[in-house]
Amino acid sequence: MIKKLLPLYQNSIFFPNKPENPSERYLYFCSESADEWIGIPKTELNERELTLLKALYTLVEFPSSNLHPTVKAWHDFLFLNGPMPSHLAGNTLRIIQFNINGSEASQPEIESALKGFFTEEVIIIWVGESRGIVIEGRNTMSLSDEEILSMSETLESDFYVKVSFYIGKPSVLSEQLPGKFHLEKEYFTFALSQLGLSNIFTFERVVPAYLAYYLPPELKIKVSQEIIELFNEDQEMFSTIRVFLENNLNASMTAKKLYIHRNTLQYRIDKFVEKTGISLKDFYGAFTVFLACLLYEQKK
Repeated sequence: MIKKLLPLYQNSIFFPNKPENPSERYLYFCSESADEWIGIPKTELNERELTLLKALYTLVEFPSSNLHPTVKAWHDFLFLNGPMPSHLAGNTLRIIQFNINGSEASQPEIESALKGFFTEEVIIIWVGESRGIVIEGRNTMSLSDEEILSMSETLESDFYVKVSFYIGKPSVLSEQLPGKFHLEKEYFTFALSQLGLSNIFTFERVVPAYLAYYLPPELKIKVSQEIIELFNEDQEMFSTIRVFLENNLNASMTAKKLYIHRNTLQYRIDKFVEKTGISLKDFYGAFTVFLACLLYEQKK
C-alpha cells in the first residue's frame, strides 16, 4: 500500500526494512502491518499532506547524527524500540513535551533558555523543527504547573513565540515507559489540534475533551441534546457556565474573569438550573454539564 505513494512524490524512496542511513532531508513513514518504509523529502510535503500521512502511517523521527550519546540513547529508547538506559532503571522520571508556534529562534537558543529554568541538568530531545521533550530525573522535578506557565510566558516574551507544554505524569523508568510516553504524545497532539494554543496541558485537562471527542454520535446526542439546545439559544449562557465550571464553582473568580457583577453571574446560573433542572452544586450534575460543554464546543 505504501508503494502507491512513490508516483505522488518523485524523489521519494521505498525501503523494505528500516532505513540504515536516514537523511535529515527526508521524513520517514512506516507501514507497521507490512513493515515497509518510505522516505519523502521534507520540501515536497505541505502541512495538510503531512497530517494525512501521519494519520495513515507511523512517522518515525530519526535522531541527528551529531547527537550527544545520552540524548541519542534516550531517543532510540523512546522512539525506535532501543534498549532502556540501564543506569537509571527504577528511577522516577517526568517527561514534559513542548510545542513552539511561530518560532523564529534557533533550536540551540530555545534549548539553552529551557535549560535555564531547571535547577539541575535535564535531557532535551527535539522530535521535529518545533516539537520536543524535556526529561527530568527525580531530583529535577522541581517546577510546579504555575512555574511552567511562567516559563512559557517568559519564552513568549523573549522569543516572540507561543510555547505550549504538556506536563506528563511522573513514571518509573521501565520497559513500559515508551508506551506511556506515546499515549501522552497522542494527548498532546489532540490538545494542540482541538483545544487551541494554550500554555499548559495536563492529563486532567485533556482527557475529558479527548473522551468526549471520541464518543459515538448516538451517545453524544443522548448526553447533551437538551443542554446544547439551550446553549444554541444563548451563547452567553454557555460561556458563563463553562467558565464557572472551569473555576471550580468559585463565583468571585468567575465573575472577575467574565467582567460581570456577582449578581449577574448568579442570575445566569439560576436561569440555567431552572431551564435544565440540573444543579451545578452536585458533582454528578456538574460533571454532566461539563461534558455537554465539551461536546457543544467541539460541535461548533
